[in-house]
Amino acid sequence: MLFTSALSAVALLAAEAAAHGAVTSYVIDGKNYPGYQGFSPGNSKNVIQRQWNDYNPITSATDAKLRCNGGTSATESASVAPGSKVSAVWQQWTHSQGPILVWLYKCAGAFSSCDGSGAGWFKIDEAGFKGDGTKIFLDSENPSGWEIAKLVGGNKQWTSTIPQGLAPGNYLIRHELIALHQANAPQFYPECAQIVVTGSGTLQPDASYKVAIPGYAKQTDPNIRVPINDRSQPQTYKIPGPAVWTGSGSLKAREFSA
Repeated sequence: MLFTSALSAVALLAAEAAAHGAVTSYVIDGKNYPGYQGFSPGNSKNVIQRQWNDYNPITSATDAKLRCNGGTSATESASVAPGSKVSAVWQQWTHSQGPILVWLYKCAGAFSSCDGSGAGWFKIDEAGFKGDGTKIFLDSENPSGWEIAKLVGGNKQWTSTIPQGLAPGNYLIRHELIALHQANAPQFYPECAQIVVTGSGTLQPDASYKVAIPGYAKQTDPNIRVPINDRSQPQTYKIPGPAVWTGSGSLKAREFSA
């Protein structure tokens, strides 16, 4: 009886873990980089990813772990040039509703002293909801109107571009999924990796693009606490945080709009 209960507990833990997910590897400028393995830390000692605690979601917008899922250090880094592609790979992901956000943070010096504190985070990519609100709703599963649904399954990846003209230096790159499948109960899944931006760029986003994490969103914000199953509500969604900064592309857009 006790043995059966133990097996049941193990099965329950496995099922709970399978319901969540995390970035488990990267492809940067065509090169593969393994990530941290939450259930096998001994196999992921020398990686570019900051080591996170577990696969469970963060449920509060003010939780200190929101920055890098509790990760504070990594032994390696990856070099990447502005204009190059960075792909994050999720070994498994199950939720079809919620936004994707990709952030950068420029370290003042060595990675060992870079904790991502202060209003230095800026978005370089995002994806949200594209449903029409008449046939495809915020809570629709198949088909889903959310870009995040492309990650559902095994070993799916999201690819972003390092902004053109970005100044060189040590950066944290943060991939964040916000699962909204449970009404009014957001789940945050962030992971960070260490990258070294090369080249001779000189650009950095101004303060209007930068935020602190945590701090960029409140738990009560309508795009964080979402009554996703209420189809009487407007079937639109505004992605949290500041506008995406695209480097020299952002400058051209501002000059044109002026």
